[in-house]
Amino acid sequence: METTKQTSSKKPSKSISIVLPTYNENKNIEILIPEIENLLLKNKYGFEIIVVDDSSPDGTAAAAEEMNKRYRNVKVILRKKKEGIGAALREGYNRAKNDIIISMDSDLSFDTKDILRFIEKINEGYDLVIGGRHGTDKNYEKKKFRIYVKWFISRFGNKMNKFLSGINISDFTANFRAITRNAWKNIKTRENTNSILLEMIILTKVKGYKIIEIPVTFKDRIHGESKINLAREAPKFILKLIKFSAKYRLLRMKE
Repeated sequence: METTKQTSSKKPSKSISIVLPTYNENKNIEILIPEIENLLLKNKYGFEIIVVDDSSPDGTAAAAEEMNKRYRNVKVILRKKKEGIGAALREGYNRAKNDIIISMDSDLSFDTKDILRFIEKINEGYDLVIGGRHGTDKNYEKKKFRIYVKWFISRFGNKMNKFLSGINISDFTANFRAITRNAWKNIKTRENTNSILLEMIILTKVKGYKIIEIPVTFKDRIHGESKINLAREAPKFILKLIKFSAKYRLLRMKE
């Protein structure tokens, strides 16, 4: 699924920054970081892993520091308080030094092998690559009733996003995406919550960058609990959606 307007010319890059926002993900990052390390080292990529932790009481930051002793390329940004995933992502993206920035949730809900497909699409000339959990129902594992409910709410919300914004993306809300460092530097996000995921797409589209969505596998976390309260966050997100979509449509009318 693709939406384009213009793109910057770029040469294929093998320089990657992986951004992992964390809060109480101690056990998960002990699995996730070695998976990423093995995958990217095997494929001969130069890379860094940036862990942005909101002072997790379970020792997530300390676990990440131990990983750095082993791999020497894990940077830990320890924030004094929780300000939201949007603020964490923005800080991680801003600290990234490499040409391709990839962010993903730290709860093992995504398949690290898909990282290679994100890199491939960026090297083909896309500026923003979105991971879509709803490309086919097979991508979204619905083995538990709770996961089925999350799938239904997410799919309904994303259909509304697509309708209101007019942007041909099926999944605006997944934190599994890649963006060029150049594109990131040219959009100015403000959202501190998960609304940044929608904001990124809108702003990138407004700037005329080239966007594509690829299907990714999504499953339930293994350790810990989800930090998102759907009942509380969904209404806020819808209001943000209306705001961003109205702004985007207004800008399109002025073109």
